[in-house]
Amino acid sequence: MPQAPTVPDDRVYSTLARLRELEGHARAMTFLPRQPVGSALNGRHASHMRGRGLNFEELRGYLPGDDVRSIDWKVTARTGKPHVRIYSEERDRPALLLIDQRQSMFFGSRLNMKSVTAAETAALAAFRILDVGDRVGGIVFNDHGMTEVKPQRSRRALHALIAAIAEQNQVLQADTQPMLEASPLNAPLQAAAQLARHDHLVIVISDFDGIDGQTQELISGIARHNDVISVLIEDPIAREPPKDLQMVASDGRMQMTIDTGTSGAFSKLRDATARRLEDILSWQQSLGIPVLSLSSGEKTVAQVRRLMGRLPARRKYSR
Repeated sequence: MPQAPTVPDDRVYSTLARLRELEGHARAMTFLPRQPVGSALNGRHASHMRGRGLNFEELRGYLPGDDVRSIDWKVTARTGKPHVRIYSEERDRPALLLIDQRQSMFFGSRLNMKSVTAAETAALAAFRILDVGDRVGGIVFNDHGMTEVKPQRSRRALHALIAAIAEQNQVLQADTQPMLEASPLNAPLQAAAQLARHDHLVIVISDFDGIDGQTQELISGIARHNDVISVLIEDPIAREPPKDLQMVASDGRMQMTIDTGTSGAFSKLRDATARRLEDILSWQQSLGIPVLSLSSGEKTVAQVRRLMGRLPARRKYSR
C-alpha cells in the first residue's frame, strides 16, 4: 500500500510555506533602531543605534510649534527673522541578516530546534524590513558553506532569502557528523563585512557556537560603520542544565558520556555554559552591540514581539 506523504513537524523543520505564513505577524512588529517604550532596544541600547540619516529639504520662516532646536541662527541673524531648517528622513536603509543553520543549531530540549527559532526570527525580520520600504538581503550559512542574497527592495529577493533558509534548515539531520574546523561563524561574518560596508542594519541570528577572538574583531569591525544586533538563540538547557542529564557527546572522532548526576559534573557543565553566555552578552558593553536572547523553548512570534516591540494599534508606522 502506498504511504501517505509525511508533513514535517514545524518544531523540527521550517518549511517554505510555514515561513511565508509569518508575514502577517511581521506587519505588527518593529526591528528598527527607533524603538517603542518597553522595547529591548529602548533607552541605553537605542543610543548605540545610528538610526536613519537626514536629508536637508528646505529653509523657511519659523512657525508656532516648530522645534526651537531646528532654528538656523545664522540665517535668523542675517535676515532678522527666525528661520528653521527642515529635514526629511532618508528612505533607504539596507538590512543584512545572517542566519545560522549549522549542525549546532539542530538541537532542542523543550519546544523548537534552535535552527527553527532562528529561521522564524529571520523570516519575521525580513518581511518587516521590506514592508517599510527598505532593502533586505542575507547570508544563510551552515557547516559546509553559505548562500548570499544581496539586499534589494524586491519580493523576489526576499523570497529567495526565505527559500534559502528553508532549504538549509531541512537538510539538517541528527546523524550528520559535525565539522571539525574552528569557528565556522567567522566566514559568514567576513562575507557580511564585504556586503555591508556602511550604513546597514546587520542582524546576526545564531547560537554563536565556536566564537573566538577573531569573531569579536569581525563583529566589531562591522559595527564600526553599521548598526549591528546580535540575536542569541538559546535552548533552555543552556541556562540551567538538568541535574539528571545523561547523554553521549561527540566531535566526530571521539565521544564521551556526560552524566550531570555525578559529583562535580553538573557544576562544571553549568559554569562552562554560563561563561560562554557571558562572553556573548558582554558585547553589549564592550562593543556597544545590543544582544537579544531568544529561547527555542518558547514560541518565536511572542518572544520577538516582547523583545523588539509591537506597533501601537491604529497608528501609521513610520521609520
